Amino acid sequence: MSLEQKRADLIETIGLLPDGEERLAYLLSRGRKFPALEANLKTEDRLLPGCVSQLWLVPEYRDGLCYFRMDADALITKGIAAVVCDFYTGETPADIITMETDFLGEVGITQALSPNRANGLASLRQRIKAFAHHCLAQG
Repeated sequence: MSLEQKRADLIETIGLLPDGEERLAYLLSRGRKFPALEANLKTEDRLLPGCVSQLWLVPEYRDGLCYFRMDADALITKGIAAVVCDFYTGETPADIITMETDFLGEVGITQALSPNRANGLASLRQRIKAFAHHCLAQG
């Protein structure tokens, strides 16, 4: 499935939820389902800045595709990060670089975030894009 199709599916899924409370429940559910990181992977260099909660990102590049694992100490942060990481996982660096993911904004989630959570989301996106740039440069 292309990133554009993933984006359309997420917008449709989240957009069908009737209100902010249902969208929050969806994000919390995604966070609960996302596998936790092992303690030895929760290192300072994997910690993302900009959020009040702790959010760790573990990127991996194999067979020409990028994969993202993460964990957070706050369930709402983990849910948002789970959606973003799932979105980009299994994609090529070039596709990650060219696709801008504002689907969370399109369905009203970004606007409902506190400034610190919005900063954490921006930091996550930047780290994912930077990793994709690094992978592309490595060939």
